[in-house]
Amino acid sequence: MAEIPKTMKALVKRDENESYSYEDMPVPQPSGDEVLIKVDSVSICGSDINLYKWNDVARVIATIPFVPGHECAGTVVKCGPDADIPIGAKVGVENHYFCGECLQCKYEDRGICPIMGQFGHGKKTEYGGCSEYTIVPAKYLYVMKRNLSPDEIAMLEPLGVAHNAIERLEVKNEDVLVIGCGPVGLLAQCCVKALGGKRVIAADIDESRLQLAKKLGADVLVNSVKENLKDFVYKFTEGVGMGRICECSGASPVVNAAFSMLRKGGHIVMVGLPKSPLHVENVLPDIVFKALTLKTVHGRRVYHTWVEIERLVADGIIDVNPVITHKFAMSQFEEAFQALFSGKACKIVVDPSK
Repeated sequence: MAEIPKTMKALVKRDENESYSYEDMPVPQPSGDEVLIKVDSVSICGSDINLYKWNDVARVIATIPFVPGHECAGTVVKCGPDADIPIGAKVGVENHYFCGECLQCKYEDRGICPIMGQFGHGKKTEYGGCSEYTIVPAKYLYVMKRNLSPDEIAMLEPLGVAHNAIERLEVKNEDVLVIGCGPVGLLAQCCVKALGGKRVIAADIDESRLQLAKKLGADVLVNSVKENLKDFVYKFTEGVGMGRICECSGASPVVNAAFSMLRKGGHIVMVGLPKSPLHVENVLPDIVFKALTLKTVHGRRVYHTWVEIERLVADGIIDVNPVITHKFAMSQFEEAFQALFSGKACKIVVDPSK
């Protein structure tokens, strides 16, 4: 193992301005149950747009100062006295810092702890993955059991969100409509096939994203600019409606309309993040009388999801690499974010060592 330097490069949000500073800072020293990891790869999430621009959403989900980057893969290089992860272990970061003491943590799901901190957001930790080294308490690290690349490990975080959604949707032997072909929507399509779904119907307004969906195994493509999605659904299902819908667009009008596309007794899971109020026009026929099942997700099921997705990627059942369309050195972070803003990039990974 190479000698640990005294200083490192990192992106830091220090004030309520757009962008980040790219600066030298001391390599942190782990104490207690903390682990110092050398960051091998970090991927940029669509939610990072809010943090970069520091908009109203960012003020809710983040606290200054912080290092961004919550989709992180690394190698353990040093442990505090109460941490026992082997030096050299490859790890992924569970960025939802659960408390371990509340009702959800003890009896339900640590991934939805109501008082969680969040790695890469300044919530109970200033650290994130956009730095050459970072500190993570041992209980928030998933130690890899299989041989995955750093980029694949970083992609387990968004894949975990998609897997959680599709697992909750109960897709076995069902056709599934996935609305929105961003990174999580594309990964959700992969999870549908991995978990026994029949056909995947991918819907989006961007033709290039639809072609990527086809490459990843979508059976039917719907460009909802060129074709009315509801009309297509009822034609495709012979007037019955979809049994399973995974909503990943986060566009409020689309979310509102999705309930009208669901068959009676159908299931819908919301993954996308609407930024305006939802308003369902026909509540009785589209919701109450449908006896539908609505589920939502926030992250992964800790650590059940990590075990499942590591296996799926390691066994070649899911290939996350086609979703990665751009790679940048961390020193090129401005170009990376501009590629994200342009809509031309799907998933961007960053190398903090460059």
